[in-house]
Amino acid sequence: MISVLLAEDEHLIRGALTVLLGEEFDLRVVADTGRGDEVLPLALEHQPDVAVLDVNLLDVSGLDVAEQLHRHVPSCRVMMLTSLGTPGTVRQAIERGVNGYLLKDAAPGALAEAIRKVAAGHRVIAPELMLAAWESRTNPLTPRETEILRWASEGRAVRDIAAAAQLSPGTVRNYLSSSIAKLGARSRLDAVRLAREAGWLIPAPGRAPSQDTSP
Repeated sequence: MISVLLAEDEHLIRGALTVLLGEEFDLRVVADTGRGDEVLPLALEHQPDVAVLDVNLLDVSGLDVAEQLHRHVPSCRVMMLTSLGTPGTVRQAIERGVNGYLLKDAAPGALAEAIRKVAAGHRVIAPELMLAAWESRTNPLTPRETEILRWASEGRAVRDIAAAAQLSPGTVRNYLSSSIAKLGARSRLDAVRLAREAGWLIPAPGRAPSQDTSP
């Protein structure tokens, strides 16, 4: 029996997936949640074979949750289930060691079969997503530059970003300038646009962005 932990913030979808997987003879949903911060405690408690995570959970990025599981529950394999198939996001998932990536509009039986393959040690990526990820650019930004640009994309002022990142405002401006140069952007807003289109800026859920966009 393959035990599954399911994290999906839309209640109707989570309920439907729980019923769908429950009809499979060899799959059992041992825990489900709509919050990213509950995944690790549930995984530590239930030790599931596979965690199926939505990329954009309300409070934490599914990719960040995947990293937590790899670090603290290495026996649990991770599959992303999402409606967002941007090449950059898929590439980030692959680079972070996610074992599977499936779109929510996949055929009902495809999810169960993908979970079985992931549990058996295989990597399962929807073919169209794999091709798009293969052809996409690698994110040229460092993790710190990506984080700073993501905060800027939320409308945070430089002083607020500096306080959150525990950096000086001058250092934050340097990171933003570096990001603009690496992306070949015309401005900060253009850099945000390019990074979003590439799928490199996954929103940090649960944050209330500042409306002050001054430099």
